[in-house]
Amino acid sequence: MNDDEEWPIQQIARLAGTTSRTLRHYDDIGLLAPSRIGHNGYRYYDQSALVRLQRILLLRELGLGLPQIAEVLGREASEAHALESHLAWLRQEQGRLARQITSVENTITALKGGERLMAENMFDGFDHTQYKEEVEERWGGEAYARSDSWWRSMSADDKAAWQQRVTDLGRDWVAAAERGIAPDSEDAQALAARHVDWLKSVPGTPAAAPGGDVKGYVLGLGEMYVADPRFGANYATAAGGSTGAEFVRDALRSYAENNL
Repeated sequence: MNDDEEWPIQQIARLAGTTSRTLRHYDDIGLLAPSRIGHNGYRYYDQSALVRLQRILLLRELGLGLPQIAEVLGREASEAHALESHLAWLRQEQGRLARQITSVENTITALKGGERLMAENMFDGFDHTQYKEEVEERWGGEAYARSDSWWRSMSADDKAAWQQRVTDLGRDWVAAAERGIAPDSEDAQALAARHVDWLKSVPGTPAAAPGGDVKGYVLGLGEMYVADPRFGANYATAAGGSTGAEFVRDALRSYAENNL
C-alpha cells in the first residue's frame, strides 16, 4: 500500500469488524484521529492511522480499557517495536490454545474409549498465570498473589473439579440464553446466584475480600464479558455474536441490583 493511500471510514469499519460510530468515538476521545476529513464531512484514514487502529484492537483483545490503551500508545514511540510485542503475545496465545486443543482432544478420546483420565495431563495450556499483569493492573498485586497461592495449593483432582464447575456453569448459561428466557426470570437469576457464589469462592477477588465491593465487581465483570471477546467466547450461543454474553451481563446486573 502507498504511503499516501487513504480509506473511507465505512471501509475501515467493515474491514476491522467494528462500526463507524466506534471510530468516530475514538476520534472524539483523542484515541484515533482520521488522517483528514473531506469537504463532505467523511473521515479518511491513511497507513499510519490503520497501524494505530490495529494496535488499539490488539490491546482491546488483551482486555485493556480505552484510557489504558491511550496510555500505552502514548508511551510507545516505535510502532514496529510495539507490534513486535503484540506479535509475541499472539504467538504465545496460539501455542497455548494449541496445547488446550490437544489436551481436550485427549480427554474426549479417553472418555469415549473408557480409558482412565490422567489428571496431570488434562490442564496443559490452562495457564492461569497468563493474566498475571492484567489482574495486578485491575485489582492489585495482592489479589493475584492470593489467587495464585490458592490455585497452586489445590490437588490435581481439586483442579479438575474446579474446571468442571466452570464448564457446567458456562454450559448452563449458554443453554439458558438459547432458550430465550428473560435475564430477570427465575431460572436466569438462579444462574446468576451460582455465578456470584463462584466468584466469591476465588480468593483474592473483590468478591471474596471482606468488605469488598461485590456489586461493583459483578457489574464490571458483566460488562467485560460483552466488551472482551476472550471472556465473551465462554458464553457464545449458536446464534453467534455477543448475544450469550449480553444475556449473562443483563442477568448479573438484575441479580446485583436486587441482591447485592
